[in-house]
Amino acid sequence: MSSQAARSHMSIGEVLALLQGEFPDVTVSKIRFLEGEGLIEPERTPSGFRKFTHLHVEQLRYILTEQRDHYLPLRVIKDKMAEGFGRPRALQDKQEVRLSRAELLEAAGIDEETLTELEDYGLLAAKARRYDEDALKVARSVGALAKFGLHARHLRAVRAAAEREAGLVEQTVAPILKRRAPGAIGEADETARELSALLLDLHAALLRTGVRSVLGR
Repeated sequence: MSSQAARSHMSIGEVLALLQGEFPDVTVSKIRFLEGEGLIEPERTPSGFRKFTHLHVEQLRYILTEQRDHYLPLRVIKDKMAEGFGRPRALQDKQEVRLSRAELLEAAGIDEETLTELEDYGLLAAKARRYDEDALKVARSVGALAKFGLHARHLRAVRAAAEREAGLVEQTVAPILKRRAPGAIGEADETARELSALLLDLHAALLRTGVRSVLGR
């Protein structure tokens, strides 16, 4: 597996993190159930871990939207996907998110000043003058937080915490990469993704505990 191909895959925890902002009730069990019903078809590693792509995230977003907004049963959603949205493997040719600056501003619903501030504070950056799905997620999140008076300059602590957690991941996968054995990059990538998902779960649990403490619960 090439490093580029490895980076295109996500763990189930990462998929959950991408969806929960828009669908707070979605769970790992829900994603596994939809897989069991044949609506999504993630690949598996030799050790059994699911490998999700951006296409699977799109499919899940479509399914969850149809359920939430139109109250459609899964059988009907599955038929609609086959007829109009395309079956899971029929979407493999669709490319990953690569947005221009203007497209990012429109998709995230933020203005030029906000985007410049995000870049100045290191919360996101363009890659070859294009913005990926993570950049879009950051921009949308900050745009939503602005309604509560929180802006990029207030989120430096969040960025610092993320960098520290990334450091923990780096420490864990560094020995794997040093082996320089065949498949080491793929193994390191899978390990990093699983560890990232666990850290996301831990972070969310600690945040909920802290918020309950603030509220006196």
